[in-house]
Amino acid sequence: MNKVVEELKKVKVFYVATVEGDQPRVRPFSSVAEFEGNVYICCGNFKEVYKQLTEDRKIELCGMYDDNTSWLRVSAVVEEDNRIEAQEAVLNDPTGPKQLYKAGDGRFVTYKLTNVKARKFSFFAAPEEIEE
Repeated sequence: MNKVVEELKKVKVFYVATVEGDQPRVRPFSSVAEFEGNVYICCGNFKEVYKQLTEDRKIELCGMYDDNTSWLRVSAVVEEDNRIEAQEAVLNDPTGPKQLYKAGDGRFVTYKLTNVKARKFSFFAAPEEIEE
């Protein structure tokens, strides 16, 4: 499994940061999947986050591990990938929002993360690079 996907699943809820003009925006996400070896996240095309990612594709994710002493930070660029296969992969993942969307419904958007840089931080250890 992609190591970044594996780590994001460990933190369970991660926060996605985007930019709207000169204002940062942050919100919780929990859906993450691996498709074709890549990290994928999703949202609805009627949400503010979709508009923000359309205008600026740079993104950061951050989540805290259960030990409350370490956290994961991921920076990436999103690439919209709305192939039915990508949507089905995300929806079929246990974290997928299949109660909210259906593949090809015209509302569901999947994003492949590119230029991924992930690091695990701790209060008690040096940062650790997470390779995809």
